[in-house]
Amino acid sequence: MTAIRTRFAPSPTGFLHVGGARTALFSWAYARRHGGAFVLRIEDTDLERSTGESVEAILASLRWLGIDWDEGPFFQMKRLARYMELAEQLIAAGHAYYCWATKEELEAMREAQRARGAKPRYDGRWRPERAEAAGLVPPVDRAPVVRFRTPEEGEVGWYDLVKGAIAFPNAELDDLVILRADGVPTYNFGVVVDDLDMGITHVIRGDDHVNNTPRQIHIFHALGAKLPEFGHVPMILGADGERLSKRHGAVSVTQYRDDGFLPEALLNYLARLGWSHGDEEIFAAAQLVEWFDLAHVSRSPAQFNPEKLAWLNQHYIRQADDARLAVLARPALRALGVEVTEGPALERVVALLKDRSSTVQQLAEAARIFYQYEKPSAARVAELVTERTRPALKMLESRFADVAWDRRSLAETVGGVLKSAGLKMPELAMPVRLLVTGRTQTPSLDAVLELLGRETVLARLSHHLNTD
Repeated sequence: MTAIRTRFAPSPTGFLHVGGARTALFSWAYARRHGGAFVLRIEDTDLERSTGESVEAILASLRWLGIDWDEGPFFQMKRLARYMELAEQLIAAGHAYYCWATKEELEAMREAQRARGAKPRYDGRWRPERAEAAGLVPPVDRAPVVRFRTPEEGEVGWYDLVKGAIAFPNAELDDLVILRADGVPTYNFGVVVDDLDMGITHVIRGDDHVNNTPRQIHIFHALGAKLPEFGHVPMILGADGERLSKRHGAVSVTQYRDDGFLPEALLNYLARLGWSHGDEEIFAAAQLVEWFDLAHVSRSPAQFNPEKLAWLNQHYIRQADDARLAVLARPALRALGVEVTEGPALERVVALLKDRSSTVQQLAEAARIFYQYEKPSAARVAELVTERTRPALKMLESRFADVAWDRRSLAETVGGVLKSAGLKMPELAMPVRLLVTGRTQTPSLDAVLELLGRETVLARLSHHLNTD
């Protein structure tokens, strides 16, 4: 049995977006499930738009998600001699030919076709037999492209591992350019040569490539090569039913990373976009590898739900190790202008706050109160520190001076003051929170007081309660 080999072949013209990341994930999981190899290939033939920065961003995104590769990354621009070699092989076998049609000639051809209601397409005028019949002579002032001679009758089809049987009439396909005049391959030719040379057995990609597949199948056949199996996964749509784009929010992997999402949460969410294993919603990468198949990939487009992703991320933040979260939160705090050199240990802070946070950014924002005091306005203080609450606050300040500084003792002290003053918890807790943190909403009061420390709490209470 042939070992399964899959690939992911992004173009380095920007960041890795979630659609591409899901394609990579499905290809990776399929290879891992079957003990095969996952190959990474960079399709960098778009010379105007491809950049080294994009390559690094793609590699960093895959590594962050935990998608590792066995071979590569391979770069198409380093394989130009191989594409030329096989193009010449196809020419010698009569499956391809040189074409000298200019851009202006092609546009005039298409305009004439549109005018008579025909589908705009190349008319095959430089097929050797047609060029000879028409008396066309190869010009010497320009280099030719190489075109593939597409069969003009019958149909081409395959059994798609996701969509089922698909077929296209050959009459709908024209003779595509496979090698540009500068020797750089076009997409469909480069893909076939690469998949052939790299022994790819299963091509898993987005269904926007369905229309490319018949052309690629013809090239495989012309090269006498065995076809890989194809599986085209559904597109990802926004909540409005349109194809996912920047206007739907963050769509690149690096943006989600920078916005405080954990890689395991994004990976888990992407896996569930168009694929399912029963009713399972939460699972790790190892579980995905054990379960993944193409039979349960939906044929219908998947809809991206930011709220569902946030819910998953909150789950993974809750489960995450405190030390790891502290490492992630530190630069997020620094970006907010907050240093954690003074104050409680950040690990203790994130342990308190992580159950209430959907992202690392939210976690950092909540942690600010322990390192950066936002002095409340006099008006807000006057609103909460009233004739009714001031005596209780003074009593609390006095008792805090001697109480053991742990959550249990602090909670008992607050409870004792409430009982003595005849107040309800919100009447005392809200002004205490305001005076010591600058906010009226925080986690459990006793936990916040414990982390802030006796000296800080007493200093802030005294500032507001003992000055006129």
